[in-house]
Amino acid sequence: MRLPDPALLLITDRRQARMPIADIVEAACAAGCRWFSLREKDLPAQEQVALAKSLRPITRRFGARLMLHGDAGLAEAADLDGVHLPAGGDAARARALLGSERLVGLSIHNVTEAAKLDPALLDYAIAGPAHETESKPGHGPALGETGIAAIASEAPVPILAIGGITADLARRMLTGRAAGVAVMGSVMRSSAPGEEIKRLIAALAAPVQ
Repeated sequence: MRLPDPALLLITDRRQARMPIADIVEAACAAGCRWFSLREKDLPAQEQVALAKSLRPITRRFGARLMLHGDAGLAEAADLDGVHLPAGGDAARARALLGSERLVGLSIHNVTEAAKLDPALLDYAIAGPAHETESKPGHGPALGETGIAAIASEAPVPILAIGGITADLARRMLTGRAAGVAVMGSVMRSSAPGEEIKRLIAALAAPVQ
């Protein structure tokens, strides 16, 4: 399935957010983001579903896709547009449950995992951390542009870079063959999330040198 355009995935984290998640999603949509994933794994399952359902009217109004980080069953229960699985997640189960019209992604961290990705089951993968990140301090080692490029070259599906992604770094990720980027903390912690999204989209739209 074709990825949303722009290939900018905004992942939620209400613990870092400076305003309600719904307000951040609304601002991001208005700024041009068309791809979101709810990542609130500490919440009970039904609360995750309820929060996801509360965001659906916003994303639908803008024609954006809303996914869930975690369990495919919860994504199905909330009638979302797909699921993003943790490293080692069961892509076959997710695809069987969600069908061919919804997105299924997977987190990976190295070239070996990239080579094992199955394009019949997965639409994309997220690789990281690209750089040190405040969201997950000490999570690494950082792959850098070279590491992301190596993963993207080996993977049979599009790769999104994650981890410490700023507008300047987003451009460099694409130069390094990533298909797009995933962001969380930089937008969640921003007092003007829409402006941060605009900067990221502008960077992704600039011609690749």
